[in-house]
Amino acid sequence: MPEDGATLWDLVARRAARTPDAPALIQGAESARDERRITFGALRRRAERVAAGLYERGVRPGSRVVWQLPTRIETVLFSLALARLGAVQSPVVPLYRDHEAGQVLRRTRAEFFAVPGTWRGFDHTAMARRLAAGLPGPLAVLEAYDTLPEADPRLLPPPPADGDAPRWIYWTSGTTAAPKGVLHTDGSLLAAGRCLADALRIGPSDIGSMAFPYTHVAGPDYTVLLLRHGIPAVLLEHFALPGSLAAYRRHRVTLAGGSTAFYTLFLAEQRKLPPGSRLLPSLRLLAGGGAPKPPSLHHEVVAELGCGLTHGYALTEAPMVTMNDPYDTPEHLATTDGRPPAGMEIRIAPGSGEIRLRGPAVCRGYLDEPSPFDADGFLPTGDLGHLTPTGHLVVTGRLKDIIIRKGENISAQEIEALLYRHPAVTDAAVIGLPDRERGERVCAVVEQPPGTRELTLAEVVAQLRSQGLAPHKLPEQLEVVDALPRGVTLGKVLKGKLRERFGGRPGIST
Repeated sequence: MPEDGATLWDLVARRAARTPDAPALIQGAESARDERRITFGALRRRAERVAAGLYERGVRPGSRVVWQLPTRIETVLFSLALARLGAVQSPVVPLYRDHEAGQVLRRTRAEFFAVPGTWRGFDHTAMARRLAAGLPGPLAVLEAYDTLPEADPRLLPPPPADGDAPRWIYWTSGTTAAPKGVLHTDGSLLAAGRCLADALRIGPSDIGSMAFPYTHVAGPDYTVLLLRHGIPAVLLEHFALPGSLAAYRRHRVTLAGGSTAFYTLFLAEQRKLPPGSRLLPSLRLLAGGGAPKPPSLHHEVVAELGCGLTHGYALTEAPMVTMNDPYDTPEHLATTDGRPPAGMEIRIAPGSGEIRLRGPAVCRGYLDEPSPFDADGFLPTGDLGHLTPTGHLVVTGRLKDIIIRKGENISAQEIEALLYRHPAVTDAAVIGLPDRERGERVCAVVEQPPGTRELTLAEVVAQLRSQGLAPHKLPEQLEVVDALPRGVTLGKVLKGKLRERFGGRPGIST
C-alpha cells in the first residue's frame, strides 16, 4: 500500500477497498469442519456493525474499555470496532484473574469490561461482576466470545482522525516489578507493524499465523502486517503441540513463531519424527522476539526444521526495535538481534550499557506516571546491549539481571547461552542469589529432557569450563526443575519466582 493512513481504521478501510474478497483471518482448529474464515471486506463491514452495536451500548470516542479475550476472529473484530469508535482500549491476558484484572480496571478507571464468559473452565463473567462490585465507579460487563453486539453503522460518528492520540494501554509483564500501563497510539502501532512486515520480507504467497495471545502488543503489530500486504493468518485460540500442527499443515503456513519458547516447542516435535521428515514442509520462516535466543538454538532450528529463523528485539514499549533480515549472514542471525529499521534510533548509554530508544514505534509513556524519557527524548529500556560495526544490536541482559559477585558484574544471559549447549539441558535460567560472603552467588536452574539422568553441579561446571567461561562466573548452585516458571504472554522466565524458591538454599565456593 503506498499510503497507510493516520489511523488503524484508515488501514482497515484501504485494505478492504483494495482486496475485499481476499481471506484475512482463518480460525484454526484440529478439524477442518470446525474452522471459520473472514475476508478483508467482511472484516471491515462486521467491525463497523460491531462498533455500532457497542455505540448503542454506550461506548463512545474516548470511552475506557478493558477487554480480556482469547485469540479469535471475534476478538479482532471487537478491537477493530473500538478503533473505529476511537475508544481507549486496554487488552488483558485471558489467564489473568481477580488480582491482576482488578488492578487494570482500577488503574484505567474502566467503564466497560469485555470478557469471554466461561472460558477454559473459568467463569470470567462472574469474576467481572465481583470486580465491578468493588470499584468506585460503574462498570458495564460485556460478553464477547461467539456473539458480538451489532447495529446499523449509520448510527456511528465519523472515524477518529488523530493517529497520535494515546488510545491503547498495554501492560508490561511485571516479571521484575509491578506491571506498568504502556500508552500507545495508532501511529506507534502502525509504525511497528510496518517495520515488522518489511523485516520479514513478506510476499503475496505468505500465510501467517497468530498462536500468541492477541491481547499482547504483538496483536495489532501483526494485524498491521496482514493489512499492509493483504495476506491471511491462521488464528489459534489455544496453542498446543502436537494438536495445533493440523491447522498449520492444512493451510500451508509459511510464517510462524512468537518467542523463543515457540521455537523450542516446534523443535521438540520435529525431533519426534523419523530422519528426513519435516514437521511443517511449507514453513519458510520462524520469527519472534521478547526473550533471549541462545545462538545454538538458531543453528538447530535451521538444520532440523529446515526453515529460516529471524529473531528480533522488542518490548511492550516498542513492539518493533530490531529484527534480523532472513538474508543476514548465519553468524548475524545466530548471535545478534538484528538491525533497527529506518526511524528507530538506538543509543547505548555510556557506562551502564543500557539500551535507549527513540522513534515512531516507541510508546508515549506510562499511565499516570511521570515521563520516562531522558533529556534527548530517548526511552530507557532497562536492557543491556551493544551495537556491532554492522549496526546489529546484541542484547546481553537486563540491568536487574546482572549478578554482582565479589564486585564483578556477571551476565546471566551469557551463562544461559552456554548452558543451553549441554545435550542434557533443554532450557536454563541463571539467577543471582543473596550470599553473605560474595554479595551474590550464581545459581543455574535447568530443565532436562524426560527420562534423562539428573545433572550434577560438577558436570555443569565442567561443561562451562570446557567452553572457556571465566572461573568467577561459574555456578555455585544448581537446581533441576520439571519446568521453568513462565509468563502467560510470550513465555518469559519468571526469575523472581526462582529467586523466591531457591534463595534459602546454600551454595558452594568456587
